[in-house]
Amino acid sequence: MSDTIETKMQTKTAFSDFSQTFEAFKDANDERLAQIEAKSSADSLTTAKVERINAALDDQAKRIERLSIVASQPAMGQASAVNLEAKSAWADYIRSGDVTTLKSLEGKSVGTVDSEGGYVAPIEAESMIDRALEQSSPFRSIAAVRRVGAGQFKKPVSPGGASAGWAGETDARLETTAPQLDLLEFPAGELYAMPAATQMLLDDGVADVDQWLADEVRDVFSNQETAAFINGDGVNKPRGLLDYAQAANASQSWGSIGTVNTGIDGDFDTDAPVDGLLDLVYAPATRYRSDASFVMNRRTVSAIRKFKDADGNYIWQPATEAGAPSTLLGYKLVEVEDMPDIASGTTPIAFGDFRRGYLIVDRQGVRVLRDPYSAKPYVLFYTTKRVGGGVQDFNAIKLLKFAA
Repeated sequence: MSDTIETKMQTKTAFSDFSQTFEAFKDANDERLAQIEAKSSADSLTTAKVERINAALDDQAKRIERLSIVASQPAMGQASAVNLEAKSAWADYIRSGDVTTLKSLEGKSVGTVDSEGGYVAPIEAESMIDRALEQSSPFRSIAAVRRVGAGQFKKPVSPGGASAGWAGETDARLETTAPQLDLLEFPAGELYAMPAATQMLLDDGVADVDQWLADEVRDVFSNQETAAFINGDGVNKPRGLLDYAQAANASQSWGSIGTVNTGIDGDFDTDAPVDGLLDLVYAPATRYRSDASFVMNRRTVSAIRKFKDADGNYIWQPATEAGAPSTLLGYKLVEVEDMPDIASGTTPIAFGDFRRGYLIVDRQGVRVLRDPYSAKPYVLFYTTKRVGGGVQDFNAIKLLKFAA
């Protein structure tokens, strides 16, 4: 049985288990809610059962996520369009440190030496790393991504929009007012990882060294950049969503993120917990809601999973297929562990059109420095990638603030 078929079978089984666990969770939580309604409090055993099943749902969701990443990786032998000469030269460098062929290809997208003695990876190897990042980075799946050749990307924006109007075929056109432009800057900071390989792995002629390198740096890069997309200060790294100034949505202006309060300090409204989420959904303008998503961490998801709407339906619904997100109030829900927990004055839930609202800038060129000396008998690969990011439309994303 091939690995692909086996992974698909495991994913199907994992989804079946997840669905059964969610049904058990709903039954247990319904029982807990009935006890609260009948006697103002739930039995401790029932509450413990709900939390236990809730935790099991989180574990099963992580397993499905891991299987989805494995299933999305390309199978061996699918590189028919790859530049075989460049791939072979790059493999010689990675496996043995031989740069003879690599230097002869300098100027053909591979072989360029950086200031620290490393080499720029060929386009195919860089694309493999980029694909691995896309598959494992939850924030990249919803944000806008732009590749650039310079170390900084500058984007002029008009906070108020350009003036426009209507006119008949022969009517005089009034001169439109020149828009006020702001220049947003997105400098790219250097992201690095240093995976280690045994010489036995490198000597294995069957092993795909490009895929190995992509897999090794994937999680390190993904964890570091996602943390920066949420909380980064913009110094040698992307500026995070939560690093910008925040203001009550009614008085929010360009340059700050609008917030909506739950009405209770550090918690949802006990009597109407869903109301705060509904207020958040309607905080952005209509044009931002058609492709909107919720963003929060798993612990916040666990709390919201228990909520029902006015008709008694659970507002959280599980994904229906591998790679698809769960939904909240009908909108895509993306779990990002770097979002804060529910606490007094925090903003653990974001909602809006992140593709319009947040821009990720990838500078072209992944550099790899092979180091067989520093950690003998292992070979280290100092791998760097330049990434920037920040908010590009301050009206597209809103935050739920746990405050009165």
